[in-house]
Amino acid sequence: MKTRYPLMLAKLRNLATVTAVAAAVTLLAACATNSSTATPAAAASGAPGTGGTKIGFIFVGPKDDYGYNQAAYEGSQAVAKAFPAMEVLTAENVPEDDNAARVMEGMIRKGAKIIFATSYGHKDPALKVAAAHPDVVVLQQGNIVDGAVPPNFGTYFGTVYEPVYLAGIVAGKTTKSNKLGYVYAFPISQTLDNINAFQLGAASVNPAAKTYVVNTSSWCDPAKQAEAAKSLLSQGVDVISQHQDCTATVIRATEAAGAYTVGYHADASSLAPKGWLTGSQWNWGPLYTKMTQKIMDGGFTGSPYNANFRVGLKTGDNPFVQSAYGPSVSEDAKKLATDAMARISKDGSPFLGPVTDQAGAVKIPAGTVPDYKTIESIDYFVTGVVGKIPSS
Repeated sequence: MKTRYPLMLAKLRNLATVTAVAAAVTLLAACATNSSTATPAAAASGAPGTGGTKIGFIFVGPKDDYGYNQAAYEGSQAVAKAFPAMEVLTAENVPEDDNAARVMEGMIRKGAKIIFATSYGHKDPALKVAAAHPDVVVLQQGNIVDGAVPPNFGTYFGTVYEPVYLAGIVAGKTTKSNKLGYVYAFPISQTLDNINAFQLGAASVNPAAKTYVVNTSSWCDPAKQAEAAKSLLSQGVDVISQHQDCTATVIRATEAAGAYTVGYHADASSLAPKGWLTGSQWNWGPLYTKMTQKIMDGGFTGSPYNANFRVGLKTGDNPFVQSAYGPSVSEDAKKLATDAMARISKDGSPFLGPVTDQAGAVKIPAGTVPDYKTIESIDYFVTGVVGKIPSS
């Protein structure tokens, strides 16, 4: 979501070598666009993104990871359904380096004038492609651009920590040991925000609850994920959540141990029929479709999407939503989560002050509702989180 770590992420989230990309990238075609959109007038206007025959999506991982990439892929298929006069191209396992630029360039050669680069570390390659093709609109998911945003570029994301806070409330009311677990990849703002929101939610209904964290230094490494889950369970943790791209390993390990699961990125309740509590999941289809419509109408430049676009509960269209409840969630927990959602939607925030860090220092003063920039600049763990942020 932020540009503070672009070089780190470009290295850390590189999921494949150049050779692997050539083997793994798959371009899928599916007809797509609404007859009311790609009109001759729009195409003749010369506006960025108009006049193309295809729409491209690139993903950093596999489309069936029960997580981040699966949610984005499902969103691309919603676009395919909404725009049946276009072709939708998708590419899986695209690293966050110059390989991403090459894949996007290939899509443009095939006729794409709209590209969705769906991973945090795809920002720099996406900006490079946008600069080389002013007639193409490139949309990047999760990061931000500091300073002026090019007229054919935009970033977008949902307010991820809101449904995570609600899930923390459910976890805090359900735990018997008062020990919650969180498996996360890297100490970037997205993960720190989510861990902190989860703990703040839990503590709001159960002051004794604490969140134990384990860092995997990978977005999708099943072996490390299995070890992380094992470590948390051995400490008496009875509810585990995560911030990983692929989520199946942690969920299966938690279910096998008889503990509770809080999901992330996608609905994976089928993997934990007994222990599923709730989760946070993407519903990208509506937003992807709205952005595509705006572009094809010739109105992208100067629109809210030609910026660092963010939405949440207050705007009423957050693409990151709370997952369905599992069988073990009490009515009391559901009501507490519902009430919290109403407060946040009106004038609140999961980070409503006072918020203190692990050392007890006040980071957000009492009564303060922090803005997006403040929250997306968090570089600390809040009180109640057990574990240290890696120094590198």
